[in-house]
Amino acid sequence: MTDVGEKGRERPSRPKMRFDIPTPEPDTEEFWEACRAHRLLLRKCNECSKVHYYPRPFCPGCWSENVEWIEASGRGRVYTYSIVHRNDLPPWPDKVPYCAAIVELEEGPRMMTNVVECDFEHVAVEMLVELTWIDDIWEDESWSFPVFKPAS
Repeated sequence: MTDVGEKGRERPSRPKMRFDIPTPEPDTEEFWEACRAHRLLLRKCNECSKVHYYPRPFCPGCWSENVEWIEASGRGRVYTYSIVHRNDLPPWPDKVPYCAAIVELEEGPRMMTNVVECDFEHVAVEMLVELTWIDDIWEDESWSFPVFKPAS
């Protein structure tokens, strides 16, 4: 497949990109593997006891590299949110409207995510939420993404 550039010359078509698919790195591979098993992992510092998200190989509080994986409870509350009605990056134009949110996890850290299975007018700051998953396949690779729904 080809397309025509500015000067009328054919060039190969660019592959379709997705801006919602991560690029795992050695420090996050275990996190993404756990997500595929519908387990949300966080990092806990063994020096200062703080729990952090997004997983990194060091504590963002005290900079210690003495961190370990722990499994999140899956409970939290909405810290802030926005109903998104327009997003031009693939695949979001097909998914609007959606609720982008920051959820404060029971363990302490805040996580950027989505609130699902809820009418937008019922989403509220401080709303109790629980973990659920969106499963997707992209280029023959399966992905599972942690999202939140109203707590039952």
